[in-house]
Amino acid sequence: MSPEVFAYLDYREFLRDFYSARKAESEYSFRSFSRRAGLKSPNYLKLVMDGDRNLTSKMAIRFAAACHLEGPAAEYFTALVAFGQAKDVDERNARYSALQRFKRYRQNHQLAAAQDAYHSKWYLPAIRELVSSVSFREDPVWIAERLSPRIKATEAELALDTLVELGLLVRDANGRLRQVDKTVSTGPDHVRSLHLANYHRTLMNHAMTSLDRLPPSDRDITGLTLCLGPGGIARMKQRLAAFRRELLELAELEEAPEQVVQVGFQLFALSHPEEKEPVS
Repeated sequence: MSPEVFAYLDYREFLRDFYSARKAESEYSFRSFSRRAGLKSPNYLKLVMDGDRNLTSKMAIRFAAACHLEGPAAEYFTALVAFGQAKDVDERNARYSALQRFKRYRQNHQLAAAQDAYHSKWYLPAIRELVSSVSFREDPVWIAERLSPRIKATEAELALDTLVELGLLVRDANGRLRQVDKTVSTGPDHVRSLHLANYHRTLMNHAMTSLDRLPPSDRDITGLTLCLGPGGIARMKQRLAAFRRELLELAELEEAPEQVVQVGFQLFALSHPEEKEPVS
């Protein structure tokens, strides 16, 4: 049975699974696919699957037909190709939005859609944390004025509705909004979600502007430049993950939470290691 194309966010992965499924069912080959797609090269599919070739929009249509995709499924595949080959962040965002317009995609990625909605606006996690403040008021105007940078009251109202819809906020017996879980962490490996990447870009921009917006008492922007040996980055990432967990535990011990803060960590290479020649 052929895989469900709407379940994929990587068209090369779909092609690999499609080929494996067909090959398991019959004596299917790269040459068989090429004949159906009208290709001269018998191994073109393999080159695409391995990332050695890209697909033009016209070739994507031919590949969709060779994969027995029709109607919305074929349209989704071509949109998936465009998303996978986007050249910059703006184009990738636009292509991702095109994928979200497919109903079958939304049905196959409900959890991802919820995560995307949560991180589509930087102030949704901030408002969710603000709810735990001892002085919290369920007033969009009050919420908008508390945030830094400030947002519109209409944005705050929509954010509350979204958080309730996602089940991240609920009402207690007295009708007051409460967090369902005390902590939410994205973890270190979150590159699958484009909205999450955009979320971090926005917060890094807020961190940059905080140098001018906030007094030193309300910020701490520091950095280290280090030289690490083999495996050093992996060890640093493990320590950062442990420290994040420690900070989450400390936040849970706050008896009278009042102010929402954002703690960011940045670790990235400023140089490349020298390639060593193999020992003969």
